[in-house]
Amino acid sequence: MLFFFVFIGIIFIVAQTTVLQLLPAWLGQPDLVFILVVFSAYRLGWGTGLFFAYLLGWMMDVVGGIHLGVYPLQNIIVFSFLKILSENSPFRENAYQVPLVGVSYFVVQMGLYSLYSIIMPGTLPAWSWNRVIQETLILLLATIPFFVVLTFCHEFFRKRRGIHRVISKRGGNQFR
Repeated sequence: MLFFFVFIGIIFIVAQTTVLQLLPAWLGQPDLVFILVVFSAYRLGWGTGLFFAYLLGWMMDVVGGIHLGVYPLQNIIVFSFLKILSENSPFRENAYQVPLVGVSYFVVQMGLYSLYSIIMPGTLPAWSWNRVIQETLILLLATIPFFVVLTFCHEFFRKRRGIHRVISKRGGNQFR
């Protein structure tokens, strides 16, 4: 299943760094890799998910990173934070998944702006609440269909793997 997520991650990275850059500014450019990292926090285990988050961050760093190490660090922090929140949540998954994507994206944008203001104090444009809120809303709207498709694919591969194990199981004494 990790290979499927890596394949989808590569497709999302290519789309985000090429095709989505051609969209008009008013339509926005949703961060597909962020959506995939959040989805992996909800569905993958700790070890696999951390490796996957790092791998996606590393690929984004290579393709479009200005300062090396920011994307992997961001993905690992987002994955860990959301994994802790989702494991200890008393609420149903559907109630908090999409709103938590928006809140975490907004907090990450504020954190990255603060980090970049320390690293490059004179080169950043002024903080724009309208732009950040617009990007967050666009991300929330994009999250819903992507979560539906990714959940379907995740369940499909999980069921296929379970069926394969049941079919390939031998009958009789397995300890001979």
